[in-house]
Amino acid sequence: MSRGFDGHEIDDFRGGDPRSGRDAGRDSSSSWDSRNVRHNIWREEDRADRLDRESRERSDRERPPLAREERVQAVLSQRIRTKYTDRNKEYSLRDSEIHTLGEVGKFRVVGMNDLAEFAYNGDRSRMENDVESLARQGLLTHTTIADPEHNPTQVVTLTKEGHKLLSRGKVVSEHQATYHGLNKPKEAFHDADLYRLYHKVSDEIEGRGGRVLRVQLDYEMKRELYARLAHAAKDKSRDQETLREEIAERYHLKVVSGRIPIPDLRIEYLNENDYEIQRRTSNSPRSTIVRAAFPKRPAPGSSSMPAVAKLTGSAVSVTTGS
Repeated sequence: MSRGFDGHEIDDFRGGDPRSGRDAGRDSSSSWDSRNVRHNIWREEDRADRLDRESRERSDRERPPLAREERVQAVLSQRIRTKYTDRNKEYSLRDSEIHTLGEVGKFRVVGMNDLAEFAYNGDRSRMENDVESLARQGLLTHTTIADPEHNPTQVVTLTKEGHKLLSRGKVVSEHQATYHGLNKPKEAFHDADLYRLYHKVSDEIEGRGGRVLRVQLDYEMKRELYARLAHAAKDKSRDQETLREEIAERYHLKVVSGRIPIPDLRIEYLNENDYEIQRRTSNSPRSTIVRAAFPKRPAPGSSSMPAVAKLTGSAVSVTTGS
């Protein structure tokens, strides 16, 4: 980090040992030239820092807003509260609070810093006000979790009441699964990563003119796949390997060494002027394993836990057609 010129040090003005006028003059001139050189260097550093800062600010101003940012801005501009009645309970909600319920519900756990960035265009104060309002009404809860290095992070998740309102209020598509509560606290950091990962990918899709239809987390894919595999295992008339491949293909997955690796999330979307559903899968950089469905019956006395497929990289992103 560069520093500015703060004036000469006090020693620069302090007298030295008595010398001849000629030597003193030469030393004084040399010292003054040195100070001028340092001053010029610091001034140029300050100038370079200022120009760099102005360039970044100008770039941010000139960049066209993302589709997500425009949607969020339209939501934030509406400050009127609307009364919502769910069974015998009544809630008073802004559009931005309803939007937050949908964002959190789709991902189970969302970091408050990420929520402010992606759901409020960086307006943390507005985000905190909405979170407090939702918490007071019993629809959302916020807590602090710690990563393996014990670094604390504030996260939010829906309550049961919040999930019921979200489900019955048709806030999200009927094809979009939603969640509430901390399913496995030890995996909360991994789950929170998915919200940030999703927006990175969805911004790219929308930047090319695409439209996101829904996002699937591994929870949903595991539940559907395990149920289908368990049912297929009862069919003794069919080759089990062939059945696994057919089921994997039906869910747009692949069999790898007898297992079906399940990604952290999958986004379904349409490209511009195209009605064929595309799918893009991604894994959190925090992932070290990908859960995999493994329908073979375990040997007597062995564990019935599903097998896992190791990740070879820190993140994976794949795009497929329907």
